[in-house]
Amino acid sequence: MQILPVILSGGAGTRLWPLSREAYPKQFLPLAGHDSLFQATVLRLDGVDTETSESLDLLPSVVVCNEAHRFLVAEQFRLLERELTGIVLEPVGRNTAPALALAALMATRGEDDPVLMVMPADHLVKDEGGFRKVVAQGAELADRGKVVTFGIVPTGPETGYGYIRKGGALSPGLDAFLLDAFVEKPDLERAEGYVASGDYLWNSGIFMMKASVWLKLLAHFRGDIADACRGAVAGGETNGDFVQVDKNVFMDCPSDSIDYAVMEKLSKVDDDSAQAVVLPLDAGWSDVGAWSAIWEVSDKDGNGNTSEGDVFAHEAHGNLLVAKHRMVAAVGVDDLVIVETPDAVLVLDKSRAQEVKSVTQFLKKAKRDEHVYHRKVHRPWGSFEPIDSGTRFQVKRLTVNPGAAISLQMHHHRAEHWIVVNGTARVTRDEEILLLTENQSTYIPVGTTHRLENPGRMPLEIIEVQSGSYLGEDDIVRFEDIYNRATGD
Repeated sequence: MQILPVILSGGAGTRLWPLSREAYPKQFLPLAGHDSLFQATVLRLDGVDTETSESLDLLPSVVVCNEAHRFLVAEQFRLLERELTGIVLEPVGRNTAPALALAALMATRGEDDPVLMVMPADHLVKDEGGFRKVVAQGAELADRGKVVTFGIVPTGPETGYGYIRKGGALSPGLDAFLLDAFVEKPDLERAEGYVASGDYLWNSGIFMMKASVWLKLLAHFRGDIADACRGAVAGGETNGDFVQVDKNVFMDCPSDSIDYAVMEKLSKVDDDSAQAVVLPLDAGWSDVGAWSAIWEVSDKDGNGNTSEGDVFAHEAHGNLLVAKHRMVAAVGVDDLVIVETPDAVLVLDKSRAQEVKSVTQFLKKAKRDEHVYHRKVHRPWGSFEPIDSGTRFQVKRLTVNPGAAISLQMHHHRAEHWIVVNGTARVTRDEEILLLTENQSTYIPVGTTHRLENPGRMPLEIIEVQSGSYLGEDDIVRFEDIYNRATGD
């Protein structure tokens, strides 16, 4: 039996601002360990083929992501040194049902029909072994044509999650149940009743089914979505690891979730050949959807504080304290979230963690970009960070990854001076090629065709001084680019 991990990575993670930004959202951050949430998701199924006597073949992952995040996804796999089946790019977000349809269509291009293990990229699971055991059980059911969802065993009356109501047991001795109904996020009183009854589980958004089963069910319940996705894939193209669907066709695709498009309708169908099944999952799961959730899943000191970075706490209790750039001192305060980054500081009552969205809404309305970008801006070749700027000048710190290169380009309005502070740089300057090492520099006049490459095995660090009448990122004319980017991307 083949299992194809499908990782859905379309979220923006705005409730974890200022660490999570639209251009670099929470799934790419190491919020609960050394690996990012995305990387932990990729690694989560390792060993699942040893959890059962069945013959399981774990395939390389397929990722469905926002087109703007394609290089972040590729870099996450590069850092893990892991193979993947492909990165399917959504030109616009259309929720999880179309995203899964794109992955299923990719999976069935040949004669294969694997079991899809569908996982959001931004969840945390502490008990990896327990997770894999339940997945192995789900794979057997999915291989028999069942559509499996995983319900989290509640640890309390949580009002921030949707719930799943269990039906009757699937068979004696098997911890699996018919899926009776999905329930919207309840108020506290109702949530307390759900937990007390023992009949409800949290909705995890994790699913298993054969690719052909999903496509058949989607065509039955939401033929408009199925048709749009087929057309988008048929009109798309593959560029290396990236699968680009037809933008015009996909933009007309209706937006809907897996739950609403299929699962809720399927739970009402009395058809043994396509029953919706729920498996209880008790493996330390969290969707880490708010700062309060980060505090809950993190290690704490004797005063209940969770700290990261250069932090000092005195007579402070139950706080989440994150220092990314400067020292943070908390004195005589309780139950706060304090998150410091180079360009923003968040101070929040932990009980009001969901209200971070008021900040991002303000930033959008004010046409500011702190909700989109960090001070450090990531590019497929590495990153850059502004150091200083003024009238007709700008200073940046560039980091170019080993083996990476910026595009062969030219600027109409600015000149650049590059100083190597670490590593080795190969510089193309019109017809000239230079090899520069630490403390060496070069000048790129206005209108000069140029490229910066890192031929070494260590990151290349450059101080770039720009000068000219216009310093915007859209003043780039690209002649060659190994990443096939448009101007300003």
